[in-house]
Order: sequence, then C-alpha cells, then structure tokens
Amino acid sequence: MDGSLEKMVDPTLAEMGKNLNEAMKMLEDNQRKVEEENEKKYARKDIPGPLQGSGQDMVSILQLVQNLMHGEEEEETSQSYRLQNLGEQGHMALLGHSLAAYISVLDRERLRKLTTRILSDTTLWLCRLFRYENGSAYYHEDDREGLLKICRLVIHTRYEDYTLEGFNVLYTKQPVIYISSAARTGLGQALCNQLGLPLSCVCRVPCNTMFGSQHQMDVALLDRLIKDDVEFGKLPLLLVANAGTPGAGHTDKLGRLKELCEQYRMWLHVEGVNLATLALGYVSSSVLAATKCDSMTLTLGSWLGLPAVPAVTLYRHEDPSLSLAAGLTSSQPVEKLRALPLWLSLQYLGHDGIVERIKHASQLSQRLLENLKNLDFIKTSVEDELSSPVVVFKFFQEYSNRGQTSHAAQASTIQHPIISNERHIYDTFNQWLGEQLAQLVPASGVDVVELEDEGTCVRFSPLMTSAVLGTEIQDIDYLVDCLKMKIPVLTSTLQLREEFEQEVRRTVGLLYIEDLAWPGLGVVRYNYHSDEKNDDKQEKELEKINTELLKKLNELESDLTFSLGPEFGGQKNCVYIGMVTEDLDVSELVETIAATGREIEENSRLLENMTEVVRKGIQEAQLQLQKANEERLLEEGLLRQIPVVGSVLNWFSPFQASPKGRTFNLTAGSLESTESMYVSKAQGTGSTPPPTPTSSLAKQRLAGQKAFKRSLRSSDGFSETSSISHCDDLDKLDQRPPNLSPGQEQGPLEMEGAEEQKEVVQAKTDTEDIHSDKSPADCTKVEDQASQR
Repeated sequence: MDGSLEKMVDPTLAEMGKNLNEAMKMLEDNQRKVEEENEKKYARKDIPGPLQGSGQDMVSILQLVQNLMHGEEEEETSQSYRLQNLGEQGHMALLGHSLAAYISVLDRERLRKLTTRILSDTTLWLCRLFRYENGSAYYHEDDREGLLKICRLVIHTRYEDYTLEGFNVLYTKQPVIYISSAARTGLGQALCNQLGLPLSCVCRVPCNTMFGSQHQMDVALLDRLIKDDVEFGKLPLLLVANAGTPGAGHTDKLGRLKELCEQYRMWLHVEGVNLATLALGYVSSSVLAATKCDSMTLTLGSWLGLPAVPAVTLYRHEDPSLSLAAGLTSSQPVEKLRALPLWLSLQYLGHDGIVERIKHASQLSQRLLENLKNLDFIKTSVEDELSSPVVVFKFFQEYSNRGQTSHAAQASTIQHPIISNERHIYDTFNQWLGEQLAQLVPASGVDVVELEDEGTCVRFSPLMTSAVLGTEIQDIDYLVDCLKMKIPVLTSTLQLREEFEQEVRRTVGLLYIEDLAWPGLGVVRYNYHSDEKNDDKQEKELEKINTELLKKLNELESDLTFSLGPEFGGQKNCVYIGMVTEDLDVSELVETIAATGREIEENSRLLENMTEVVRKGIQEAQLQLQKANEERLLEEGLLRQIPVVGSVLNWFSPFQASPKGRTFNLTAGSLESTESMYVSKAQGTGSTPPPTPTSSLAKQRLAGQKAFKRSLRSSDGFSETSSISHCDDLDKLDQRPPNLSPGQEQGPLEMEGAEEQKEVVQAKTDTEDIHSDKSPADCTKVEDQASQR
C-alpha cells in the first residue's frame, strides 16, 4: 500500500490514502478490544457463580452440602437423629456406592470377573436367606421396576411372536394382569403406562366380604373372573399377590392362588413386608407358601436399615435370552455393580445380624399388641395375634356406652343422624390421634392409613421403620402411655359434641356449623343481624365480628383451643373449638361465646353510628350557638356592637351575661348545656353507660380456676368452706343493709334508716362473734370494734 502511494502522481491523494490506512487500523484495533471485552463480560454473566474461576476446594463444597442438608434448625434435629441410627452397617452400604464408582474404572476383563463374583454371591446369599431355591436376582432402585420387568418377561414367554410383531400380537388376544384391591394405590396404572397397555388390561380383584380376612383376595371370585376373561378371548397373564398388604399387613392365601395360577398357566408374583419373616427360624405357613411363587420383591433397605441399597426381585426362569430381552439381566458390567452395597452390608451383618433386626421388629409389634389389648376404646386389626409384624388400631366407642340422653323419644330422633355420621367422626378423630402420636413419639414411626372397611386407622409397621429410626422397647411403652393420655380426651370430646350442639342451637345469636372433618368439640358462628342489603358489607362485618370473637376467646385463661379451623376446606367466619376434657362446662362456654359476641356487635354498631351522631350533634350545636348569639345581640343592644362606643358604654354600664355553651354527650347522643359546669366548676359525667354483657357463670369462678371448668364440690368440701368463712359474713353485713337477702335489690324507701339499723345489727353481730370459733386475737379485735361503736 505504501509503495503504490509513492508511485501516485498526486501527493495529496497519497497522503490521504496513508491517513485512511492508519485510521482503519485504529478502528479495527478498537473493535477487536471491544469484542474481547464483550466476550469476557458475556462469559462472566453466563457461567453460574459456583463454576466461575478455577474451582472450589473440598472444604467449601462439603460445607455447602452440609448447609443444604441442615438448612433449618428443626430439619437439622430430625436429620441428625436419623444419621445417628445408620450405624456401621449403614456406612458400609454408603461405602459400596463409592467403591462401585472406583471399580468401574478398572480394565474390562478385571471388571467383568469382579462384577460376576459380586452378583453371583449376593444372589446366592439372598436365595438361601429367604428360602428361595434356584432363583435369579434383579437389582433395581424403584421397587416397582422389578414387577415391570417380570411383566415383560411373561409377555415374551406367552407371546412367542412378540419379539417380531410387537404389540400386534397383543391386539388379537388381550393380556390381563390381576391385582388385589388391597394393593398399593396406582400400581396397575403405573404398569400399564410403562408397558404401553390400556387400563382395561388390569383387573382389580375384590377382597373377602363374607369369610376370612377382609384384606385378603377373594379366591373364588378370582376364579370366576379368570373364566370370564378366557371366554371373552383374553389371556390371563399375571397375578400380583400380597404377603403383607400395604395397609393392614395381611397375607393372601398364597397356596390356593398358586394352584389357580398353575391351572391357567399364569405367573404368580408376591410382594409385601411379611416376606422379611422368611429369614426367621419360625415362619407361618401362609408366608412360607411364598417360596413356591414365580417371583418376589424384597425391600431390604427398610427391613435392615440400609440406606440407598437397591430392592431385589427374585425369580425363576429357564430361558436366559428372554430374561435378557425383558431387561432382567444385562451384559454391561457396570450395571452389575448395583449389588455391591448389598454385597458389603450382608457380609458385615452376617446371618445373626440380619435375623436379629427382623426379630426385633416382630418383638416390637407384639409388645404393642399386648398393651393395646388392655386398653378400653381401642380396636385392633391384626391377621395373626401370635406373629403379626404390622399392628393396626383405632379409637372406637360403642354408641350404647355414650349415654347421650335418658329419654327414649329423644334417643329415637337423635340416634339415626349420629349413626350415619359416626364413620366420618371416627375417621376424623383417628386422624388426629395418629398425628398426635407421631408427633409425641417420632421414634415409633406410627402413621395414619386409610382402610376400605375399617376407615382411618393408626398403623405401626416396625419392619419398615424401626431399623432406620432405631425404635426400642421403651419407645413402645412411651407410645402406650401417650395413647392412654389421649383416650380420655377423645371420649370426653365425643360425649360433649352433642351437648355442645344442643346448647348452641338453643342460644340466640349463635349458629352451629356441622363439620365432620374437624377433630374437636365443634364449630360455631356468631350471627350478625343487620338490615343492610349489601351482602359484601354484611359478609365483611360478619368476618370482623367473628375474628374479634376468636381473639377475645383466646385471651381467656382456659385449656381450650380456639382457631379459625383448617387452612384448606374449612368454613369461613367461624370459631373452631378443639379437644376438651370431661370437666368442661358446656353451658358456660356457650354463654360466654354468645355474651362476647353481643358485646363485640354492640361496640361495632356504636362505632358505626358514631359518625352520624357526631355530625348531627355538631349541626344542632351550631344552630343553637347561632341562636344564642342572636339573643345576646338583642340583650346587649346595637350600641354595644360599635367598637369605640361599645367600649365606653361597657365601662360606664357593664353588661353581666352568663356564658352559654353546649357539650355533646357521646353515650346519650344529645346536646347539654354547660351552665352546670360553670356553676360547679367541674364537668359532669353524664349518664352511666350500660354494663358490658358478660357470662354470669364466669363470675362465679373461684380464684385460680380456669375458665369453662365445672365446679365439682363434694359435701365435705362445702361444709368445710362454709365453716371457715364466718369473717366474710361480717364484710357482707357491712356492705348490705339488714333484713336484705343477697339477691334482693334495695329500693328508695328502704334506704331510709339503713345506717341506724346497720349500727344496731353490727353491734349485735360483733357481740355474738365473741363466742364463735374465732381465734382469741380475732375475738379481741371484734370486741374492741363493738365497744368503739
């Protein structure tokens, strides 16, 4: 470029080209710098904060993990409690995951040999421990995944052309999977979604209704269902049975079910918590029949307290190619390392350690069952009282034991709605009982379960929780003690619900709200009576009154719990009353609620009318003051209004005028003259406001006694208190005229001569008191007082 410029004839053009070249170079350099800076800025904004820079050290990363695990103080306490109960066997399982990651980087041949050894050892140990001979094992994270693979295996086995034609072979002969109605919720739908089958391929088999356990599959009905499906051209494929239902822990009749499956060439799969008892020395015959099934799923993590170990599905099948097609086996060595945590943990525990943990869980359930038998109002539901690893119980009180009313006519009218709603009430109470027990004794692991026939119950399944929570015998004893404390509260609340309803319905201004889902005495609403036609305004006023009513009730010194009810699903503008005890005075409670509501309503109306009353009072006062000014002008005359002349005239002949003002009485809502104020030099108090409505029963409460408590005095206690309080009689005589009963009012004529009569009676009383049972000091004091009079 420089050479071409020098050859140019015109030096001006050469100089211009040189300057242009330098300018373009400067612009390109600036543009390059801007792009680099923009690229750096974009990179800093795009990369997340923890990934910026050259990385973080191990301590910072572990500190972050710890903060995420223990974010809140409450979560930290519960989580640390769980971590303390992992034990060394839990640490061994966690070590297996780290070793699996390390072993996966070995060379291929060494990895193959190691994974084959681990998989074969673990499978052999599990088959021997749980009495399942000649079985294979599939290890999976999701406990439903094993059943899913089994379904694919059975489809491949029963449909020979399924590998080539796929779902076309299923169209001609629809497969049917039979599942008990007591199985876990959503199992059939999950299988159909994963297998790509319609929901019509799942048949729910009802449980027994007449004979046997109500949680066992009805075998006779299942036989009829299979025959009907065969007649319609369907193919019975697989039956899912339970050795311990998810709800009540009952076991199906596995022996008869196995015979039925062999008859129709069906696959029998068994799952449930009772399969853990196969490792014990003594096994019930109903559970032992599970060893003859085609496959079973074991959840060893919860049974033995091993964290993050896979579930295991044991199965028997002779064709390894079909097992590979179904996904039960894999040629990838890395997938075989799933068994490594179990391989390490089983060796660490040994046979004695495994049996000890399962036996300990069974002992916990037997300890609880023995204590529950001695408790009234507790109904248990177990399959076998001698060996049942799951205990289900509920609070139940017969209607005949409740003594609702003594009149047969009333019983005939009240009993029918109570019986119809009894199921809902007991479900609500047992839901509350389960939540309370789980909160008071978290180490017990009790939870609430919904059963089809029994309704809401409390379940104790130590095989699923005790190994993780570290449940001990003393935890069960404490659980029983807490249950004993809650039973009187439940029975008292159940008995007083009807009395509370009747009292509320008889009280003017209160509305009883029936809410069967509320675990407590009941729900009440204070009715706001207003002529306002605006529904929104009336609704807001109703909400305001009931909210203030709730606030005032909570300020009282009582053992009751008042609230706005549940966060979701509750009634609006109501007061919810919680559980109560047997010494509750229902009439006093209802009267207090009504009186407090009336007080709030009157105050609310007073505030509403205050603005209008004050406005009208000001207008009336202005008119009266204007009229008073006109009258004053007429009295003083016109000359006194002239500035200079009026001053001279007032100096020679002063005008005496009394000041006339007005005062507004807010209580009476009227204008009054201020002349009396100038005369007495003090402001009058006006009329006395009406007394605040309060409960008459609340005034009779003894010192230190909480509100709404029934006074249970014995005859001895009453005579003792009456003999002590003779000094109080003197005080009552000082405050009351003679010959006047405590409840009698004092008229204007009776006030005359009251002081003279009081002196005579007082002197007589003081003389008589000398011979009473007072102490010598008190008697001397009384004689001195009498002599002074």
